[in-house]
Amino acid sequence: MGSDSEETAKVRSWYSGLGHHQWTTLPVTGPRPSPRYKHAAVVVGDKLFVSGGSRNGRNLSDFQVLDLNTSTWSPLKPTAASISENDLLPPTSGHHLIVWGNKLLTIDSKPKFSASVTVRFLDLETQQCGILDTTGELPVAREGQSVTLVGSKLIVFGGEDICRKLLNDIHILNLDTLSWEKVQATQPPPSPRYDHATAVHADRYFLVFGGCSHSTCFNDLHVLDLHTMEWSQPETRGDYLAPRAGHSSVTVNGNWYIIGGGDNKSGACETLVLDMTKLVWSAVATVNPRDPLASEGISICSALIHGDIFLIAFGGYSGRYNNEVFVMRPKLKDSIRPKIYQSPAAAAAAASVSAAYSLSSGKQLETIKVEQTDTDGQKGMLESSLTEVRAENSMLKGKIDDTNSTHVELAKELESVQGQLIAERSRCFSLEAQIVRFQGMLEHLPAVETELKSLREQKSSFEQAVEEHDTRVQRQASGGVWQWFSGE
Repeated sequence: MGSDSEETAKVRSWYSGLGHHQWTTLPVTGPRPSPRYKHAAVVVGDKLFVSGGSRNGRNLSDFQVLDLNTSTWSPLKPTAASISENDLLPPTSGHHLIVWGNKLLTIDSKPKFSASVTVRFLDLETQQCGILDTTGELPVAREGQSVTLVGSKLIVFGGEDICRKLLNDIHILNLDTLSWEKVQATQPPPSPRYDHATAVHADRYFLVFGGCSHSTCFNDLHVLDLHTMEWSQPETRGDYLAPRAGHSSVTVNGNWYIIGGGDNKSGACETLVLDMTKLVWSAVATVNPRDPLASEGISICSALIHGDIFLIAFGGYSGRYNNEVFVMRPKLKDSIRPKIYQSPAAAAAAASVSAAYSLSSGKQLETIKVEQTDTDGQKGMLESSLTEVRAENSMLKGKIDDTNSTHVELAKELESVQGQLIAERSRCFSLEAQIVRFQGMLEHLPAVETELKSLREQKSSFEQAVEEHDTRVQRQASGGVWQWFSGE
C-alpha cells in the first residue's frame, strides 16, 4: 500500500512539473499494450480506456486501461451479456467510444460486420458487453465517419460506404429512445469526405474540419447550426492550416485541439488549436514529420488529473506503429462567450437589436445625469444603473479592441497581398517587354524569309555549277589518254 502511495506521489509530481502547450512522454511502468492505430480511446474518471485498432493489417479486439494516477496499464476482459459471442466486440478499427452513464458505447459501422451502423455497449460496473437494439432510419455501414455526442444525441457524419462512395449525410441517434433519424440540412454542406474531425461548441454548433476524398485532403472548416439545421463556412483567422486527414481532436474550455493526421505525403506536424469563440487558429506545438504525434490514427482525450486538465495522446502510425502515451497541459481561458454563427437574416436582426440597445443605453445614461440630484435612495439606484452601463461600455470596449485587432491583422494581410501584386505587376511588365521584342522580330520575318529564299536559290545555282564543273573535269580526265594515243 505504501509503495502505491509513493508511486502515486511520483506521478502527481511529474504532472505538476509540466509546462503549458508542451508534449511530454508519460513514463509508464509495467507492460504496455501492443502498438496500434485507428483505435478508439476515452477517459472515464482517472482511467484511459483504449479499444481495438489495427496493426500490420490485422484488427484488434482488446480493451486496455491506463490508470492515470499510477501510469500503469492493465487489460480489461469483457464478458458477453448474453449467451451469444456476437455481443463481444469483434476485431475492429476506425470505430468510436462514447461515455454514456456507466456504459461505454462503441459505434462500429464496418461493412464487413453489418449492413448498417452497430452500437455496442460495455457496462463499466459488470464489464459485460452487448448490442443495443436501435430503430428508425439506420445509417448504412461506412468507414471513416465521425461520431459526436451532443447532450443525449449522437451525430454521425460522412464516411465511405461499402462501394467506396463518399458521404456527407447526417444521422442522429437519440440515446433516450435508441431511435435513428436522418437529418436534412439547408445551405451547401461540406463536400463528401472521410477521416475528418468534428466537435460541438455551446451545445449548438457542430464543426467539421479537414478529412479527405479519394484524390485530395482538405483544410476547410464547416459549421452546422443544430437549432436551424443550416450549414455555413465561416471565415477564420490565424495560422495557416495544412490539409490533413486521419487526425484526432478534443475540446477543452472553448478550445478545439487537433493533432496528427497527414496528406498521404507526410504527417501533420502542428498541434492546432481553434478558439471557437473567436474562430482563430493557432499552432501551439510542432514536431518532426516522423514523430508519433504526427501520426495517422492517433487518439487524443482530455482528463482531470489531481485537479488540473491535461491532454492525453496515444498510439498512431507514422512509419511505424506506436504505443507511447504523451501528455500536454493546455492553457485554459478564464471565461467563455459562445460565438453565434448566424444566417444573414439572423445577423441583420441582431444588428437591429444591438442598435436599439445602444440607443436605449445612451438615453439611460442621459437620464442618470439629469436625475443625480434626487434623493439618496434614487441616487443609489442610479449609481447601480451607472455601474451596469459602465460594465456594458467595458464589454463594448472589449469588442472594439477585438475589432481593432482584426483590423490590424487584415491590414497586414492586405500589405502582403499588395506586395504580391507589385511583384506580379513587375513580372507582367517584363512579359510585355518580351512580347514587344517578339512582335518586332515577327515584323521582320517576311524579309528574313525572302532573304532565306534568295540564299537557297544561290545555293542551288552554286551546287548545280559545281556539279557541271565536276562532270566536265571528269570527262576530260577519262578521255585524255585516248586522245594522246590517237594523236600519236
